Amino acid sequence: MSLATFQIERDAFGKLLYTSAAGERHAGVTPVRAFPIGAPDEGVSLVSTEGHELLWIERLSALPDAPRRLLEDELASREFAPEVLRLKHVSTFSTPSTWDVETDRGDTHFVLKSEDDIRRLGQGRLLIASSHGVQFFVRDRFALDRASQRLLERFL
Repeated sequence: MSLATFQIERDAFGKLLYTSAAGERHAGVTPVRAFPIGAPDEGVSLVSTEGHELLWIERLSALPDAPRRLLEDELASREFAPEVLRLKHVSTFSTPSTWDVETDRGDTHFVLKSEDDIRRLGQGRLLIASSHGVQFFVRDRFALDRASQRLLERFL
């Protein structure tokens, strides 16, 4: 893919409009990351409303500023995974338990149904699923404050 061979813009309704090098236009395309947590800059696919891949982008950072920002904004609106910055309180050390946490989007609480709802992603990263299906991301459990680490270690 040559970076200058396609266009991406928003239509009058705010949907993404992709124009291929051949001039084919597709409205309502959706960007999808292949590895949203492990390699968010690598492997982004533009998918049609019918679910067909229209374009594969090796590296998002290799795109010119305008289309890259447009795709990053669209991806950010679709990917909701608050980052846990601090564990403030855990109701009990058995499950289910209610966790009070500080995230990058503000303070919240959620119920952890089972220790199995904490997935280790390597390099200290964790993905914690709440009872309502919200995924909470811990970028580096070893970088959390000491009190948060102690609370978290009880569940790992």
